Amino acid sequence: MYRLATHTGLRQVPRSIANSISRPALATPRFIQPASIRTMMDPSYSVKVSDRVKHDHAELEKQYRHILAAEDEDTKVRWQNQFIWELARHSIAEEIIVYPAFEKFVPNGLVMAEKDRAEHQRVKNLLYEFEKMTPKSPDFLPTLERLWDALSDHITEEERDDLPALEENIDVEYSSKLASSFNTTKHFVPTHSHPSAPDKPPYETAVGLLTTPLDKLIDLFHKFPKEEKKA
Repeated sequence: MYRLATHTGLRQVPRSIANSISRPALATPRFIQPASIRTMMDPSYSVKVSDRVKHDHAELEKQYRHILAAEDEDTKVRWQNQFIWELARHSIAEEIIVYPAFEKFVPNGLVMAEKDRAEHQRVKNLLYEFEKMTPKSPDFLPTLERLWDALSDHITEEERDDLPALEENIDVEYSSKLASSFNTTKHFVPTHSHPSAPDKPPYETAVGLLTTPLDKLIDLFHKFPKEEKKA
């Protein structure tokens, strides 16, 4: 009934029994659903740069609302640090990757990019002030509200007008390359607000490479939400 497995000295389980044993499904990381994996394996799958930017916008709004909803000072500080970290990286990555694409491909894109940089400058100034505050400061929430008002107006215009205009003037393959570059750039740019720094490449890129190590050192001593992974 059993055959000897000569290379191990163990008896093999009959095929009829082996086939009747149910095999567990392959496990996947918790942060990726099986449906997402199937989508990513589809040859036609691609992520547009506008999708990457909009994802960041949604994350920023989530973090802003976490600050407002936090019931204790420690939680507020953690989400404040997360919000600062995310917004600083996002803004600079847009200025290095997305806005030059506006200028290159979109009719009247130079005006569009300059408008967005001016809006970013206002946000950076407010973020710089907000970063110096603690939740005990009487200006903490008013400054956060002014910051979010400026940022949300910028997000609305960017998602309604600027990003669709860019996608209309580039193909899907190039948009996917921009998305990849945008995501990669965020790993190598400053994580705090530096309002006086240049806002255009190549100078912004060069200054960022010098500033980023110090910012990341500062981050080591900051507290972040426990469920958020820092990169």
